[in-house]
Amino acid sequence: GQCGRPGLDSRPNCPRRGHSVRIEVRFQDDVAIMSLSGKFLAGGDGPFLRQKVKDLIEAGARNMVIDFSGVPYIDSTGLGFLAGSRVTAQNAGVNMVLASVNDHVMRILDSVRLSQFFVIAADEQSALAKARQATASSTAVPMKAGKASKKKRPTAPVD
Repeated sequence: GQCGRPGLDSRPNCPRRGHSVRIEVRFQDDVAIMSLSGKFLAGGDGPFLRQKVKDLIEAGARNMVIDFSGVPYIDSTGLGFLAGSRVTAQNAGVNMVLASVNDHVMRILDSVRLSQFFVIAADEQSALAKARQATASSTAVPMKAGKASKKKRPTAPVD
């Protein structure tokens, strides 16, 4: 209950207004690593993070790792960010790998059938390796801009 009182908003456990996810960007050789920490919630996070991805791509990043080790929770805002960033990266020919995705976030990615569109690694080291070895024909399925695939699967005839 101390958050929101004048002078106390700067305490570390009080989320900044508008952004509940903090980003730290660093480079390891040719890979941009975006470490996220905090909960993805509706609000300013999605567009803010997508802009960060665009900035990195414009700065010449060809490989990108998004480290989720500090993200306990994701909602539709975060999913929108991920899908949008994936399309942005794909269109620019940039390899994107998600690292350290916890079970909760993974379940949500699976439930909306987004996990197939990402290369996902257990931790940052394996993500770096996957990002470097990935080529345009990475293991992730290309995403069509605009909508997720809604193609009906052909059903087998019932005897």
